[in-house]
Amino acid sequence: MIMIDNFIFQNKKAVYYTLGCKLNFAETSTLGKYLSEQGIQKAGAGEKADICIVNTCSVTELADKKCRQAIRRIKKQHPDAFMIVTGCYTQLKPEEVRQMEGVDLILEKDLTKFVPSCSQDDRTRHFLKVQDGCDYYCTYCTIPFARGRSRNGKIEDLVQMAETAGKEGGKEIVLTGVNIGDFGKTTGETFFDLIQALDKAESIERFRISSIEPNLLTDKILEFVAHSQRFAPHFHIPLQAGSNEVLKLMHRKYTTEFFQSKLEKIKTILPNAFIGVDVIVGMRGETPAYFEDAKRFLEALPFSQLHVFSYSERPGTMALKIEPVVSPKEKQERSKQLLELSDRKLKEFYRSQAGTTHQVLFEHTKRGDKMHGFTENYVKVEADYSTGWINKLTTITLNNFDEETNCYRHS
Repeated sequence: MIMIDNFIFQNKKAVYYTLGCKLNFAETSTLGKYLSEQGIQKAGAGEKADICIVNTCSVTELADKKCRQAIRRIKKQHPDAFMIVTGCYTQLKPEEVRQMEGVDLILEKDLTKFVPSCSQDDRTRHFLKVQDGCDYYCTYCTIPFARGRSRNGKIEDLVQMAETAGKEGGKEIVLTGVNIGDFGKTTGETFFDLIQALDKAESIERFRISSIEPNLLTDKILEFVAHSQRFAPHFHIPLQAGSNEVLKLMHRKYTTEFFQSKLEKIKTILPNAFIGVDVIVGMRGETPAYFEDAKRFLEALPFSQLHVFSYSERPGTMALKIEPVVSPKEKQERSKQLLELSDRKLKEFYRSQAGTTHQVLFEHTKRGDKMHGFTENYVKVEADYSTGWINKLTTITLNNFDEETNCYRHS
């Protein structure tokens, strides 16, 4: 029996709400599984919960705001529930969270230990946490303070978790972490060792590598993915700034020239690979001239999609000493320009896939009479809903691209 402040948790029902990254989803799932083993069941749709657990994000000030809004909204929906808040927001601003009306308990993490986790809910795609923390200390980022130093699990244990997910019905696993390419700091292993071992996990059809630093995405890894039967030709690589001057201000570990050569290498050996790129606009010190340089640089890159973030002031970061400051209006305008560029690039990539044949993993979610899935190289496909296609790899030739929704329609 679990009891906190005279609140008995046994035979109670809980709801879970996760904000932020894939890593948070994996951790929430593992927490839910543990509580289920203790007799705490997940509340059904429309049911009033006895316990509410909110896993928070704090990557930007907007993320903090969304966390506060979520806590208030969930408490309103479940007014009599015991409210527990955990995650990065509680790590960075515990007193602020603790003082919020309706919060009964905050859970802070031991930032020296690695706790493996794998999402095992009703998603087609699982998220396997292989690494946590970061040693990079970029000037704009608080993640090292919220997540601690780089650390990871043992390959043997992670392979076992992947195999278990596969035996329970999982078809695809996304490898997640804060800085996954830095895998091995605590075990003397490497990320390359990890993907070689996972590639032998026969119960899983497909692996994806989540965000990985360009300086840690080695040619050896790329060559391995190119010849792997299980690792998808899909990369998510943070650039953050398309100007060398701004990269220096951020304390990033590469140049634009290096980044471009990395993407060109990917396209040489994996011409159909999907490449997502993270970019921050409006960083302190990003002058109009630096932004124009960045935009020209991005125009020339062979990426498939941009993930655009506006720079957010974070207390305690070194970036606060940098001048000049970019106005909110200018950040918004720069973001708009890069989002338009992203949409053009995504359409170009999707058009380039016309007539190619792929394995599509369809998800259970039904929208009207349609279902959606993704190819191994992350092209979205829509089809008429069929229960026989849920969570199964289906061979489909891509035709009929819908430019309004950026999706291929299959009939």
